[in-house]
Amino acid sequence: MKNIVFDLGGVLFARDKRKCSPEIMEFFGFLRTPRMPRFWEEYDRGTSTFDEVVEELCRMTGRSREVCVGVMHEAIDLQEPVAATERLVGELKAAGYRLYVLSNMSREFIDCLRRFPVYALFDGEVVSCEEHTVKPERRIYEILLERYALQPAETLFIDDRETNITAARALGIHGFRFDAHDTAASCEALRRFLL
Repeated sequence: MKNIVFDLGGVLFARDKRKCSPEIMEFFGFLRTPRMPRFWEEYDRGTSTFDEVVEELCRMTGRSREVCVGVMHEAIDLQEPVAATERLVGELKAAGYRLYVLSNMSREFIDCLRRFPVYALFDGEVVSCEEHTVKPERRIYEILLERYALQPAETLFIDDRETNITAARALGIHGFRFDAHDTAASCEALRRFLL
């Protein structure tokens, strides 16, 4: 294995639940469903805006625009690196692996995440809002392989959603299902496999 590809949300970045208000947990319960709702998928795809997402949240929850804008900003501001994964990324970089990002992420969220020092360790990235395609669509994986001339057989993709892993495997990319509820165990399994 030469290339290690990381998803971001739930794998390298997350909100610490201890810092989240009950309101934000309620608002973003849909993110834990097997399939993202269409309006959020389009936000990640870059074809809908922050304001359009706020309008949809107002419709879904019956809350005011002010409340929904506040919750969206809180959701962005509370993003932080997952400590166990952040350590692993540093270890993999030091071991000589090429590291990449492949993530469904909207403009406001990715702009926030790129400010963290761990992000500078990556050799390349494919982010859905900039490509107008999302996982598990085949095209986003093809962009990654083509842009960085990666050989699928030499590439491991780490994601917390099985559907995204399955799509990667269809192109010959190895997959590892990351357990966002037990990040330490997932990182230790990856460490044993790769280091």
